[in-house]
Amino acid sequence: MRIDRVETLRADAAWRSFSFLKITTACGITGWSEYNEDFGSRGLSPVIEALAPLIIGMDPRASEAIVAKLHVATRQARGGINQQAIAAIENALLDIRGKEAGKPVHALFGGPIRERIPVYWSHFGTYRVAQRGKGFLPDLRSYDDLAAHAAEVKAQGFRCLKTNLFRYRDGALRYFNQGFGRTPGWPELNWDEALLADLRRQLGAIRDAVGPEFGVMLDVNFHFKTEGFLRIAETAAEFDLRWLEIDTHDPAALALIRGRAPCPIASCETLHGRRDFRPYLETYAMDVAIIDVPWNGLAESLKIAAMADAYEVNCAPHNFYGHLCSFHSAHFSAAVPNFRIMEIDLDSCPWRDEFVTAIPVIENGELVLPTAPGWGADINEAAVRARPPRT
Repeated sequence: MRIDRVETLRADAAWRSFSFLKITTACGITGWSEYNEDFGSRGLSPVIEALAPLIIGMDPRASEAIVAKLHVATRQARGGINQQAIAAIENALLDIRGKEAGKPVHALFGGPIRERIPVYWSHFGTYRVAQRGKGFLPDLRSYDDLAAHAAEVKAQGFRCLKTNLFRYRDGALRYFNQGFGRTPGWPELNWDEALLADLRRQLGAIRDAVGPEFGVMLDVNFHFKTEGFLRIAETAAEFDLRWLEIDTHDPAALALIRGRAPCPIASCETLHGRRDFRPYLETYAMDVAIIDVPWNGLAESLKIAAMADAYEVNCAPHNFYGHLCSFHSAHFSAAVPNFRIMEIDLDSCPWRDEFVTAIPVIENGELVLPTAPGWGADINEAAVRARPPRT
């Protein structure tokens, strides 16, 4: 049992691309993982390929030893893309370990605690507004459209959704993404009264459509400074958010926001490893720790969750990718005791299902945990190679 080959593959996924790692062993078992290089991680595939020679010939079942070796090799540039490359390798190795043992990955970590995973509809309305007119998704233009979509999500059995900020301009909803430089407003990251008025209309339309017991979350990413995040929290107070999701690299600032906000605070989806999470936990900066399994690797994600549990903090996976990433997050969600809810994107490119041999099963707002060996699905190489990524 040794690693014979490491190969990266990328596929067109409409407004982004999906990336996959294939590790082939001498005995014929193949391990797969999915990773992402569209959102701040450009050049991740070459980093994986640069690390590959370090693991050729090693026993893939010794995943902890391999991960430790890769961390030592990248110690002077810890975190970032190096960590994401290690995570992709680790997740593919876990697929091999599960298949060799004839067990699902979660069984390697003592799971499952739960076999049905509550999920929420993520990026509610976001892609439909941002990709309007491109033919990938139903168009969403007005607050009435937003309310109708919310009612549709509830009718499908979901009990929670998460939306992002929209502006209303020239008779239509507009994408708002100043924190990532995709719309005007950066680098200042200021707020204004018109934006707060738009937010009230947005959350009001959603809340009226789904009723008081349905969970509504708002994700504002890196879009503001501390003052702006507080104004958003104050504005959203009347709509009883399940959580307000914020990204900031200042744990103390986030703790200040949590102390004043009239709703729970979720954060940390952009962090790498236990060392990055520790100052946020030590300052009690958030109510829900969001952990990205493709960025951290499942084993490291479970260690982060165990550390969070010591601070009485529950965890939720960050998952807005393709189906194999959803399986990564599902195995994490099944195995951790301090679990909150799992993120999943339902809106995606129309051909996403082609890339995998099995798709996630969702019933009444819950993902049914796969029981097949490994992650529960492999990558359809022919479908991936048939759709090369766009430039």
